[in-house]
Amino acid sequence: MPQSTTLPPLPATGRAASARVQAIDVVRGLAMVIMALDHIREFWSPTPVRPEDVAHASVLLFFTRWITHFCAPTFVFLAGTSVFLHQQKQPDRGRVSRFLLTRGLWLMLLEVVVINFLLQWGGYNVILFQVIWVLGWSMVVLAGLIWLPRWATAAFAFGVIFGQHLLPNIQPVTGRTLGLAMIYDSPFLFMTQWHLPLLVAYVILPWAAVMAAGYVIGPWFLAPLPQRKRWLSRAGGTALLFFAALRATNWYGDPGPWSVQPRGPFYGFLSFINITKYPPSLLFLSLTLGVALLLLSVSEEFPARLSRWLATYGRVPMFYYLMHFCLISGGALVWTVLAFGKPYNLSFAPPGTAQPVDYHPSLLRAYIVWLVVVLALYWPCRWYWGYKQRHSYWWLAYL
Repeated sequence: MPQSTTLPPLPATGRAASARVQAIDVVRGLAMVIMALDHIREFWSPTPVRPEDVAHASVLLFFTRWITHFCAPTFVFLAGTSVFLHQQKQPDRGRVSRFLLTRGLWLMLLEVVVINFLLQWGGYNVILFQVIWVLGWSMVVLAGLIWLPRWATAAFAFGVIFGQHLLPNIQPVTGRTLGLAMIYDSPFLFMTQWHLPLLVAYVILPWAAVMAAGYVIGPWFLAPLPQRKRWLSRAGGTALLFFAALRATNWYGDPGPWSVQPRGPFYGFLSFINITKYPPSLLFLSLTLGVALLLLSVSEEFPARLSRWLATYGRVPMFYYLMHFCLISGGALVWTVLAFGKPYNLSFAPPGTAQPVDYHPSLLRAYIVWLVVVLALYWPCRWYWGYKQRHSYWWLAYL
């Protein structure tokens, strides 16, 4: 992200507040499509080697995982931007704040009750707090931030993003420190009093800052297109230059330094771009959001057919998210029954469960399933968007 919190002023003129911004739907749709690849890899082709392990992983495995790093930051960032644009249609700030609060709480419940169920086929071996949970918390935080001046929200967003590495990790996590660890810490496993492990992969503070940053740049999308593209491209370019310069120093911004690799110079480059997602480091966000900002600046120039296709997913992100897990998880259950004689959850198996003897990882299988899932969801997403356009039920705003 750009280092300065000095932002362009609110534009005096621009598109109508009620109009959707195609660039947001297109880039969000691209993030949703890529996101499915990593989830499919986990269910259909988990590997004994960690994809981020540049000392042992193949180049294809590394990039299959690495490319999906761009999805969560883009999704959370654009959620903040969408909140600002929604606020232009609803002048009652109190109603917007209440909506953010209730939708945030609903998303937390959705993560625990529905998404955990889909991931683990109905058997809760662990309670997972992942991106939807932290998206909900970020909305709760933003429900308060929208009452502040824009500069104060910007100060919170960029202050957290840049200063997070000055905060201590809370280890070990105990019952007394659990709340603080959920706000900011490395991923951790906590055994609850019900003897059900709690795995917290996404902590609240940095992701709330990402959503707040997206909210802060919301006014850019009310500006005339040439001005908006100029602001976005400059911000994105600055973020990427900042990433490259700071990463080269190994001084600050990421807990995992890069190093020269015995496997050769290209693997040294992989080490250079292998940044920390949990929690999202300064360099992780500089790289991923820098690319997102550049994509937002050029997405209006995408071919019309590609834009319409991506926007179909980007207009209904939560519907897509839930449906893609239904297909991925349910399809994996059917596949393992056919392939191995009984269902195996290769991604979230109960402790002590061995993988089938005949199982072998296959990235080709993962990529084929990815294409099938994404294409299969196009028409349901298109139908659901049309349904939302034709109806105004209150619950549609929560899905």
